[in-house]
Amino acid sequence: MPDLCKIAAFYHFTDLPDFNLWADRFVEHGLEVGLRGTLILAPEGVNSTCSGSCEAIDSTIALLKSDPRFESMGIKYSYADFNPFPKFKVKKKPEIVTFRQPGADPRVDVGTYLDPEEWNELIVDPDVITIDTRNDYEVEVGHFKGAINPNTDDFTEFSNFVDEHLLSHKDRKIAMYCTGGIRCERSTAYLKQKGFKNVYHLKGGILRYLEIMPKEKSLWNGDCFVFDYRVAVNHDLQPAKWKIDPETGQPKPMNKGEIEKIAERRRSGAIFKRPYTV
Repeated sequence: MPDLCKIAAFYHFTDLPDFNLWADRFVEHGLEVGLRGTLILAPEGVNSTCSGSCEAIDSTIALLKSDPRFESMGIKYSYADFNPFPKFKVKKKPEIVTFRQPGADPRVDVGTYLDPEEWNELIVDPDVITIDTRNDYEVEVGHFKGAINPNTDDFTEFSNFVDEHLLSHKDRKIAMYCTGGIRCERSTAYLKQKGFKNVYHLKGGILRYLEIMPKEKSLWNGDCFVFDYRVAVNHDLQPAKWKIDPETGQPKPMNKGEIEKIAERRRSGAIFKRPYTV
């Protein structure tokens, strides 16, 4: 079996006026260590899922945390027997997660963070409104039981869902979750700006929940969609049996005859040339 690929998912909201310098630094560093994946930099911080050897990932995190602004940044790690990204990208953008709603700034105000145990206690309360802030195709792969699906195709649509369906519930407890936590930070900031009183979100998102919460106590149903060639991960944070349908572009369960063939195409890198054909 080939060496395991280490995958790091992280983000951090912080004042980063020198993001252009950080972008140049990451280009040089990433090419030097053989990093893959995407790093997004903006005046408000950094957002990334990247992959490579253990040494490549560890040096990348060490580089970031050499800056005091990133010392408290949380990282979610997972592993695969193939590299889930075809190339390395560094992008400079206005926002580290695109929302396009002025004032929805987690650096100013944000919801209450909950660890997995606290999250479990909250969402079983029938008076709590639990909302999945992810897109419709992600919800189909897995979700927390009873969570509301906002039926969005893009995160920029989430503000419409809030304005059309939630504004009459400003005094209710609102619990929100997403893959790694970043969309929840933005969406809870938006709700706080709108005058919501009791807003909570799952710290570190689904990925941290799956990492920490024992299966026998878990309230998670299904797998977790991820934006790379793993497509989804299971409760052990291992690649789950999902593929991207080449016709629809949507996640679709593999059939039994595809599982090993796709696994081999992933390990060989052939999947990057003709995705999800067998």
